[in-house]
Amino acid sequence: MKIILTQEVDGLGAAGDVIEVKDGYGRNYLLPQGLAIRWTKGAQSQADAIKSARSARAVRDEAHAAEIKAKLEQGPVDVKVKAGQGGRLFGAVTVGDVADALGEVTGESIDKRTIVLANPIKTLGAHQVSIKLHDEVSAAVALNVIPA
Repeated sequence: MKIILTQEVDGLGAAGDVIEVKDGYGRNYLLPQGLAIRWTKGAQSQADAIKSARSARAVRDEAHAAEIKAKLEQGPVDVKVKAGQGGRLFGAVTVGDVADALGEVTGESIDKRTIVLANPIKTLGAHQVSIKLHDEVSAAVALNVIPA
């Protein structure tokens, strides 16, 4: 079965890639989960649009990724959130919140899909996140969650 990925799937490819998978895997998993759409000539133009949007968000090259990594690892990044007494947050710190804070530090837009949170952040204080900037470049960033 020929499909177009709408999201990144580990082991298969990134959004916009046209791939061939077994019928059962595509029909029973990828299509119902919304991870892919069936390939048609009309859908190919949609795949091209997905690829162009991905390339606009992507880091230019490995040297640029290393430059961003150096900015991120200079010091802790402050993330301001609403918090109650005792350091408990109203909700949790999302990858969108982290991406916004990182964007302010670097001056670049960081794609929230590249941020890996090991556990949900639900308390104030110091936390660690990992960011995959490029295929060969990952950054370990120290976050400092503070009340707004």
